[in-house]
Amino acid sequence: MNRRTLLASAVPAALAPLVAPQTALGAITRGAAPASQYYELRRYRLRNVSQQRAFHTFWGDVATPALNRLGVEPVGAFTVMHGPNGPSVYVLLPHADLESATSVRRRLAEDEAYMQAGEGFLKRSMADPSYARYESSLFKAFDDMPVMETPISSGGRVFELRVYESQSDEAGIRKIEMFNNGEIPIFREVGLHPVFFGEALVGEQLPNLTYMLVFENMAAKDEAWAKFIAHPDWKTLSADPYYAETVSAISSYMLRPTGYSQV
Repeated sequence: MNRRTLLASAVPAALAPLVAPQTALGAITRGAAPASQYYELRRYRLRNVSQQRAFHTFWGDVATPALNRLGVEPVGAFTVMHGPNGPSVYVLLPHADLESATSVRRRLAEDEAYMQAGEGFLKRSMADPSYARYESSLFKAFDDMPVMETPISSGGRVFELRVYESQSDEAGIRKIEMFNNGEIPIFREVGLHPVFFGEALVGEQLPNLTYMLVFENMAAKDEAWAKFIAHPDWKTLSADPYYAETVSAISSYMLRPTGYSQV
């Protein structure tokens, strides 16, 4: 099936991820490829230092071990270096399938050890809540990178979270194809080390794709992006008219892992 034929069938495929975990929007059939993961990305909004301390203690000592017991691992937790104003923490939860992603809150509530150890955080009063609110988005992994990777583990590592919005579902599908059809290998070659690539199924700024990169430090990030922009394969791929006008807005956030982050 070529990409034009694939695009023609995109509309009925749009709901496929919600009913058939092994089928991705705009998927390209690959023989023995591993099943694609689902990613929940949360952004917790915190009001003050007290909330920040309580949050990190709870997630480091209680929530992350409990999620690991449920098979959700590695859990990522990141503070913001450059991005939205106000104290916030991003939490990244990888799931083996859609059932795991949609049942995780219920399964945590049924974990007696989790509920007991986290009672002080989970049952704080309305007058003194544990956090202001959190936003959550759900993603389906790309075909060319179906599972999360953790390529760098050094203490000074930094992460870049990028959101590519598209003006329509059709344009978003073509941009995902661009990554699957050659862009991801270029990333790897130049040192843009991917953690995940995800197609947004539920969340804000739809339609969008979101991905995360990791670097040894900020200098490595700048060097890798310079190599990518100058790469001849990228110039050829980006000049293909099929991939024109697929991204209407780009957001970039620089994150630093917490001490308990497993990513």
